[in-house]
Parts: sequence; C-alpha cells; structure tokens
Amino acid sequence: MFRMRPALILLLLASLTLFGCDKSKEISLAKAKEHVEALAKAATQDVAEVKNGLPAGAKYLVPLYQKEQKPADDLSAVREALDRARGKVQDLRVAKSTFFALVADDGTVLRNDQEQDRMAGKNAFKAFPELKQALSGKYLETRGSMLEAAGVNGPDGQWIAAAPVVVDGKTRGLYVSGWSWSSYAYRLETAARGQAKSEVMNAGSKKEPLLYVYVVVDDAAYGAPVSPEVNAKAILAEKPLEHAQGDAVFAKTVDITGRDFGLAVKRVPALGKDVAIAVLRSET
Repeated sequence: MFRMRPALILLLLASLTLFGCDKSKEISLAKAKEHVEALAKAATQDVAEVKNGLPAGAKYLVPLYQKEQKPADDLSAVREALDRARGKVQDLRVAKSTFFALVADDGTVLRNDQEQDRMAGKNAFKAFPELKQALSGKYLETRGSMLEAAGVNGPDGQWIAAAPVVVDGKTRGLYVSGWSWSSYAYRLETAARGQAKSEVMNAGSKKEPLLYVYVVVDDAAYGAPVSPEVNAKAILAEKPLEHAQGDAVFAKTVDITGRDFGLAVKRVPALGKDVAIAVLRSET
C-alpha cells in the first residue's frame, strides 16, 4: 500500500494553502476593481443631483428677502425655507448631502438644516475661499475645510456647492449644500458593503469580506468615522493619485498589518481635481 512521506504531505499542504491564498488575493483585487468602478459612477450621479437641484431650490429662498424682517433676524423662517426647498425639489430630496444652508452675502452662515447647527455664525468664505465667486450669480462647486461641518472629531474636509439666491436681479445670499469627506466615505462604504453582502447571500456563503472605502483628496485619505488610520496610511503610501490617471483604475495587492487586501483606486473628476475613491477588500 502506497504511503506518502510526512515531508511530502507537508509540502502538498503548503502548496494547497499557498494556492488558496493566491486565489483569495485574485478575488479581492478583482472585486475591489468592481466596487471602485460602481462607486465612481455613483459619486458622479451624487454630484449631478446637487448640481441639478440646488439652483431650483434657491428659488424657494427668495421670499426670505421679500419681507420686512431680514433673514438674519428670523432664523426659524430660514430653517423652514431650507426644509421647504429640499422637499420641493426631487434631486435635493434624494441628495447625499450632509448639510444645506443659507449663507449671507458677507459669507456668514445664517442657518443650516440640522437640528444641532454648529455652522451658524461661521464665515463660509474663510473656510471655502472660492465660494465667494458664486455671488456673481453662477452655480459653483469647490472644497475646503470647516471644523463645524466635519463628520469626525479628527481632520476632515468638505465638498460644497452653491447657487445664488437672486432677488430683483441682485444676489442676496447663497444656497449651499455639501458633505464632509468622512461622511461621504461612509456613504460609499455602506453602498459597497451592501452590494458585497448581497453577492455573498446569493452565493450561499456566510463569509463577508473586509471592506473599506476612502476618499483621497490631494495628499489626504478620508475614511468613515471608525475606519482604521493604518489603512489610510497604507493607501497614501502607494501614491494613488500618481498611478490612477485618466479613467484608468490603479489596482494592486497590499499588505496591511499582515493581511492581504486588494486595493483599487479611481479618480472622480466630478468631485474635483485630484480626488479619487479608494477601495480596500480582503476575503475572510
């Protein structure tokens, strides 16, 4: 009777394990690419919703400037108008924005649509210098950083859009909306995890992959509020914006604290210059 030598058995087992690891790496990398392609399309649509809806919503703020009492002296009316504007415009109802606000022509945030309004009284032009250009009467998108609009306690930034509130041919204020990068990363991560969970269930498996999504902006990577900082550092170490050029996806396998992840990065021009989405996926 043929008997396999112990050394040969160990070699065979090692080979099978290595094959399994390589197969998992391939799956993680391929799926990460699929995720980032889908999320890039979703992000482009998210921006389009704001771009299409904000100018239409600004019209519902015009009555605030047609009363004797100034908007700054009737903030409850401002809050009501903000809610009305979003409720009346379909694109704004489904927008992924984390805030809508009315900004005075001197840059002061009069009120946003949140119950806890940390932005009120702050100067939006200092946080987002290019925002002032919207006073010329044109829709504008830009980015910057306002602590009171952050989605985490640590470093964060925001994407913001503005539509002028025009009364009798003059811009009286700005209707602004946007999201913090960390909150937006959470929105994208939730979408990707939902898709991954559906695929796992359809395959009859119970093993969901580890999945993280980050938004790369210039030399920073913003993840969801509870995302590991080590992941962000690993992504930036790969110089993602240098490798992800044009419409191409930059992808490779990376080791993070002893675990292999498939990394996929794709630029999203709709979110601005040098902004990309990065996906990390590891099979379990």
